[in-house]
Parts: sequence; C-alpha cells; structure tokens
Amino acid sequence: MSEGSPPGDDSDQDEAPAISTTVAHNARVWNYWLGGKDHYPVDREVGNQVLEIFPGIGHVARADRAFLGRAVRYLAGEVGMRQFLDIGTGLPTADNTHEVAQRVAPDSRIVYIDNDPLVLVHARALLIGTVEGATDYINADARNPDKILLAAAKTLDFSQPIAIMMLGVLNFVLDTDEAVAIVDRLVGAVPAGSYLVLAHPTGELGGEENAESMKFWNENATPPITARSRQEVTRFFRHLELLEPGIVSCSHWRPEPPDVDGVPAEVPQFGAVARKP
Repeated sequence: MSEGSPPGDDSDQDEAPAISTTVAHNARVWNYWLGGKDHYPVDREVGNQVLEIFPGIGHVARADRAFLGRAVRYLAGEVGMRQFLDIGTGLPTADNTHEVAQRVAPDSRIVYIDNDPLVLVHARALLIGTVEGATDYINADARNPDKILLAAAKTLDFSQPIAIMMLGVLNFVLDTDEAVAIVDRLVGAVPAGSYLVLAHPTGELGGEENAESMKFWNENATPPITARSRQEVTRFFRHLELLEPGIVSCSHWRPEPPDVDGVPAEVPQFGAVARKP
C-alpha cells in the first residue's frame, strides 16, 4: 500500500468518477494511517485489519512522508530546484510537496497529478501556495504521461530542470515493462539537471506479515498493488545517476541526525533520488 492514487479512468479534468464509500480505497486508507480526516468507515475498517496483520504499516506511511520531506528540502535547498511535478500525490495531509518546497524557496512551482475523485474534491487545499510561486492540480492518469506533460507545461517550464516525484504510484502499474516505459517517457521530456524521486514497496525489506497484508489488500480493497525487488526498481533509474546512498529503505535515505532512539527502523519501502545527466 502507498499514498498515491492508481492509474485508472483517465476522465476529463472537469469530470471525475463518483466516490465509492462501499469499498476501501488506497488513498483514503493511507490518509487514515497518516492521521488525516479524509476517509470513510470502510477505509478505517480495512485499514485496521491491515494493521492487525502488519502493525508496521503505519510506520511505513510516516517514513514515506518523511522521505518526501527530506528529498524535497534537499532539492529545493542544496540543488536549487524550483519546479516539481508530483505524480500520484494522494490526499493532502501535512507537509505536501509545495509546502516543503515553498518553505525553502517561496518561488517554487509545483504541479500535482492524481486521478482519485476525493483528491479532486480536495484539490483546492493543494492549491494554497505562496504568492511568489505557483501550484496547480491536474486530474490525469499516470498511464497517460503525454497528457500529464502537456497539461503540466501550462505551469512548469520544460526548458528548465524539473523534479519528478513518483512516491507510491508505480506499484499500481502491475506490469513492470509498462511502469518502466512511463518513467522513461517522463524523464525523456525533462532537461539535463532534472531529478526523479521515487518510493516503491518491496518484499525484500519486510517479512511474512508484509506479504500477507498485501495479499489481504488485493483481496479486500482497491486497487490491486504489487511489490518490486531492488533489481526491478533499479530499472526505473537506467538513464539516471543515482544519488547516495542509492536505492535503500526510504527511512534510511539521508535520515536526519539520530535522536535518542538512534538509527531509524528499516521499512519495506524503497526510496531513491536520481539526477538526469
């Protein structure tokens, strides 16, 4: 499970599919685990059942969100990145991409991409940014990168570097070749000096509880998801230069200085940042 919304019906931007409150949905369950308010009883029920199977899933959700914050702060701060394309953003919670980036650089420009109807309902919350910068929300499907690129060009300058954020969205594209092709198309459209920030669930860093929880999810909620190995995730970066420490548990990607609890616990979610040469 992860926070982004899955590819699905690529409706027109002004029209979104009806919100179903009878089947648990990934974006809403993730929001529940993060302590948000945008979920329904069925989401909380399934979310609690997953927690019983895999108590660490809440920690995975928080580690994923913290990884996003560290990556965006690094790119906006040390790298000087001023443009972000966040695909599969999920429901707004605390420290969204535009909030983190514009806290560092108020003139940052951010475009959010998602196709979940509840995210569309809450899009206005995502659009509250700084006067100096810009934010936009586009209702689009991750499986349609050409539409994403065309729409994002209204806010972002594709002659300048862009950070592509894909946290918890490629796990909804069950075919790995298709997922790699999506990344290749997006990366191919941005100039040298751009970055890819990616998070993806894996079975290599978790035990039987994690595998069992994913099986339960695919049988009882929507949409189906898949974990990937390090070798499979490496394919997403085949045209890029991975930053240190490479593809690691997202909680171990450049963690903040240890507090009294020491080194952060490993979670079964890969995280990596790479630069386009």
